[in-house]
Amino acid sequence: MGMTASLAKDVGIKPACEALVVSRASYYRWQNQGEDSEGKEYLRPLSPLALSPYEQQQVLDTLHEERFVDKAPQEVYAALLDDGRYICSVRTIYRILEAHKEVRERRNQLRHPMYTKPELLAEGPNQVWSWDITKLKGPTKWTYYYLYVILDIFSRYVVGWMVAGREQGTLAKKLIDQSCEKQGIQSSQLSIHSDRGPSMTSKPVVFLLADLGITKSISRPYVSNDNPYSEAQFKTMKYRPEFPERFGCSEDSRSFCQTFFRWYNTEHYHSGIGFLTPEDVHCGRAEQIIKERQAVLNEAFLKHPERFKRKMPKPMALQEAAWINKPISEKSDPLRQ
Repeated sequence: MGMTASLAKDVGIKPACEALVVSRASYYRWQNQGEDSEGKEYLRPLSPLALSPYEQQQVLDTLHEERFVDKAPQEVYAALLDDGRYICSVRTIYRILEAHKEVRERRNQLRHPMYTKPELLAEGPNQVWSWDITKLKGPTKWTYYYLYVILDIFSRYVVGWMVAGREQGTLAKKLIDQSCEKQGIQSSQLSIHSDRGPSMTSKPVVFLLADLGITKSISRPYVSNDNPYSEAQFKTMKYRPEFPERFGCSEDSRSFCQTFFRWYNTEHYHSGIGFLTPEDVHCGRAEQIIKERQAVLNEAFLKHPERFKRKMPKPMALQEAAWINKPISEKSDPLRQ
């Protein structure tokens, strides 16, 4: 910059910056940083409007007086004007306090802890379950029934459900225990994922999972997509044409759920598992069904190959794995490239 300053004396700033390929903004910024043409630092003169060190200390002493020690600068400014005194502007008071590190937030601020993102992998049935509770509207306003549902994330098979009149940890414990016994779950075989509801974090559930050797996983607070499988299953249920606005009684809600979950497990062709039914995937019939579908497509192709543009059609394949928050590799993440 010193060379640019020397040349600018003879030809002007703009031609000098263009000749040496220097941005004029950088040149002006360098000038204002307090260096002379030889690159030596010098102290910029104080503005004639600035307060002297003595006057700044007077301002601090005034602010430290007992009557002003707990008041804001605007209050101090107004009180001094009422006393017939003016020391400086409110903004100058703030600058002086900031220079002496006397401006800060005095209240205790809440610091949210960092929560680890749950990452769960299921490569077959009965490896990872997801469970949640949803409300079903009762016959009158403010009356609800609570539907507990446990879902296998690989097969989408509902392994257990229950309708109760309240949300309680002991009820959740009973449902989980019965579902594990029904599916023959062994120790260290299963992980169960849920959100942070009171039933999910209750002591009966925690102690049961520990006794059964089941790994417990919990969603992060206020992150809805940490439990996507259960949320999607509830949406499928509540968007069914026969889902009522309200249920007349608890027996009515149980009767509906019995019909729905029988349909969901055995008849519903799920798009997330290659349009197979959850029961077929959960019971290991998926591979045979896909082979049978392929045979039908092969026969159709042999009859009219031109309708398939001479390309052999294939049925939708079953997913190899199901993830909750699949890790993003550096190659697939454009922000890391």
